[in-house]
Amino acid sequence: MALFTSAWEQCSRGMLNSMNNCLKLAITSIGDLLLRAKITQDKNGNAITDIGLVIPDYQRPYKWTGKNAIQLLDDIVDAKNENKEIYRVGTLILHQEGEVYNIVDGQQRTITFSLLLKALGAETIKFLEQPLANNPFNIRNIPNNYRILDRRVNNIIDDRDRSELLDYIENNCELIVVITEDLSEAFQFFDSQNARGKKLYPHDLLKAYHLREMNDLDPTETEKVVKAWEDLDQKKLSALFSDYLYRVKEWTRGNKARELTEHNIHKFKGITRQDNFPYAQFYKGAVAYADTVNHTAIPFVSGIRNLKPFQLDTPIVAGKPFFDYAKHYFEILKDIQNNDKYEGYYIKDNYIVKTLNLRIYKNGIGNRITRLLFDTAILLYVDRFCPERPTKADLEMVSQFVVFAFVWAYSLRAQYYNVGWLAAQNFIMGNDIINSFNIYKIITESDSPISLLSTLSDRVNPLPIDSIAENRVNKKDNIDEIDADGIYQNYLHYFKENKFLEGEDEN
Repeated sequence: MALFTSAWEQCSRGMLNSMNNCLKLAITSIGDLLLRAKITQDKNGNAITDIGLVIPDYQRPYKWTGKNAIQLLDDIVDAKNENKEIYRVGTLILHQEGEVYNIVDGQQRTITFSLLLKALGAETIKFLEQPLANNPFNIRNIPNNYRILDRRVNNIIDDRDRSELLDYIENNCELIVVITEDLSEAFQFFDSQNARGKKLYPHDLLKAYHLREMNDLDPTETEKVVKAWEDLDQKKLSALFSDYLYRVKEWTRGNKARELTEHNIHKFKGITRQDNFPYAQFYKGAVAYADTVNHTAIPFVSGIRNLKPFQLDTPIVAGKPFFDYAKHYFEILKDIQNNDKYEGYYIKDNYIVKTLNLRIYKNGIGNRITRLLFDTAILLYVDRFCPERPTKADLEMVSQFVVFAFVWAYSLRAQYYNVGWLAAQNFIMGNDIINSFNIYKIITESDSPISLLSTLSDRVNPLPIDSIAENRVNKKDNIDEIDADGIYQNYLHYFKENKFLEGEDEN
């Protein structure tokens, strides 16, 4: 079959050569898969029987709407009317665990086909009998789509036409099937081949990994964990791991941070229940202690908030603590990036951030990179030195640190015509421009805010005004310009105000 030849040639040509094992390719009719629990044939023409098709906990909710379902049905009817002997309806990627075949990609289409078969009067569909996560999408879309398909099918007056449509779907609609016993491999194949669907990011792989570490947890508790994860903005969650947490982990170790991929997500897999080395016992003990304290009256009686057994530069404990970790830093980063006067705890109505939030400093790669350096430095500081509900003294220290973090990060922006990731990485590692040093290592090596601020007082130096790049909006003749709201339009004003600009009066 040409289909198998093409797919197998792709594998052998090395398109998937980053995977440990070559994938098992097969093809199946919809009827065989959903009504007879088998895959029609593999590359060698052999059927794969006893297929236990499962939607794993890490899958996204069923988000197809009635419009999607009707579109699929219309496409099938068109193919039937055009007398297409075979109508291929997509790819199904499966992760095999014994007799269980977890759907990695193809869930939306597979559920919809099941609903369509049921609406057409097909007998028992075992796939539809499995419990699904109790989330709003599943609760709304599955019954709603079934009703829509049922109404549409009932509009086919002739029983023979309905029977022929059922037969066509069962025997003429086919899926390409990709099977692997390695979950990361399955996701990697999805990333590289499936350009139609929503990309699965490294944080999706981590979700799957840590859910497997929770197999001894009560299903209700697991469902709550998954719902809390799904309720977070997934684009921002992806950025949290790729742009912030991963980079901080590398920079605090003195490494350059390139890109978080499926090849280096092990940095977030953490310590498992099987790990009993002394260092592992220490971190697992911290999680257990925090959990014990937080479930007693101690926080209420003592006035402290919940203990958080997380630090950005320490290992993660696998399983449920990972999801707590993700939500913890998601909320802290959101707080740091929100300068509202009446919301949050750490950054509130900060005069420097008001200027940095101007559109001219949000557009462009260089501005975004510089702001990321600034935000990650604050994130690391808050993580190390600030309680969940900071006192007035804590916030005064934060304000002092913000000035140093700003001057450090924007020294890079001021001295380069164009800022890219190479320049930023070299700046952090230490090169020959002013204020180039690894602030992240300094933060993690400091044992108190006072010692950190003392060190930064020695390390952060004023910029000579003639070192500032001239081809940008930040001209020295508009350093003190303000708008109608009193917001300074040039970030260099804060270099000048905090005595980190030399030679300004001479120009």
